[in-house]
Amino acid sequence: MTQTRTILTYGTLSGALLSVLFLTTLHFGDMDNAMGMAVGFLTMFIALSLIFVGVKRYRDHELGGVIGFLTALKLGIGMALIAAAFYVVGWEAYLFFTDYAYVDAIIGMGYPGYGDPLYRMPITFTEILPVALIVPLVSAALLRNPRFMPLEAKD
Repeated sequence: MTQTRTILTYGTLSGALLSVLFLTTLHFGDMDNAMGMAVGFLTMFIALSLIFVGVKRYRDHELGGVIGFLTALKLGIGMALIAAAFYVVGWEAYLFFTDYAYVDAIIGMGYPGYGDPLYRMPITFTEILPVALIVPLVSAALLRNPRFMPLEAKD
């Protein structure tokens, strides 16, 4: 599997899982801000853990168990950007299907620019960006060591 195909496959899987978990958590009812943030970041980490899986699989099956830090980081960031795009599209879909009630509430709090998708989408992207950068960094740092979770030889 090429780098591009690995990025697309695991980025899409991570993004789809992220969207499903995000939409599922919305049905838990009203949570206070602290609990909502904790659940949100937890779902992000769970979904983005597929980045680690994708980089490890590429290292083990395509590179013979050895990968450099920059190669692993590039793979991970590519997957993370695709997953983040799914997150943004998921939010936009949620807003659409709820008749933009959340947008109206934010505008009512004094943020008139939030009604413009070109303003709102980059803000939504920055919500997931810190987590989406931490996971590839940690994955690359761990997986550059070939002794970390090596592929077991088949008997």
